[in-house]
Amino acid sequence: MKITLEHISKRFQRHWIFKDINYSFSTPQAYALLGPNGCGKSTLLRIIAGMQSPSIGKLIYNNNDKAIAPDDIFSHISFSAPGMEIVEELTLREFFDFHFSFKRPLPGLTIDKIIELTGLKGDVNKPIGDYSSGMKQRVKLAQAIFSDTGVLLLDEPCTNLDQQGVEQYRAWIEEYGKNRLILVASNDPREYFFCREHIVIEDYK
Repeated sequence: MKITLEHISKRFQRHWIFKDINYSFSTPQAYALLGPNGCGKSTLLRIIAGMQSPSIGKLIYNNNDKAIAPDDIFSHISFSAPGMEIVEELTLREFFDFHFSFKRPLPGLTIDKIIELTGLKGDVNKPIGDYSSGMKQRVKLAQAIFSDTGVLLLDEPCTNLDQQGVEQYRAWIEEYGKNRLILVASNDPREYFFCREHIVIEDYK
């Protein structure tokens, strides 16, 4: 998988968040989008995911040298962010049944196995709305990391996680992040410990 950014720029009213980003992301590699809060990391990640449009520039998606239309990129990308919506009225099993009806689990994983991996088996029949913020974050990470997609986009993945949750995240990345294109928006080294390539957003002001 390859994602190419050509002259990507984003402006809110008269203020440019970032300007003229030209970069190519390729599988298998992990990249960190770095910078302080408010610099545009999350905005750029959502643009790459096709969730927002740039003010200027275009994105080109290719898989095995075949172009992918922006409207079709959803099936190739998994996304997790602390502020993303999940259906909190559903139980954990109901949510995973729903999510994985749209995206297949990674090979070798079943919904029962994913529930076991989250460490939330004892709460599987509770509405997600009754979960703590850390438990909800584990659910958000699980639905992204365990989906069979070539691209994994993670925005501040350790938000609300205790030390056990951070160690769980590290283990998931090491086991299930192989041979994928991963982008992490972060200012916390614990979240992008595995990323060899670093892009500092403030370089594009």
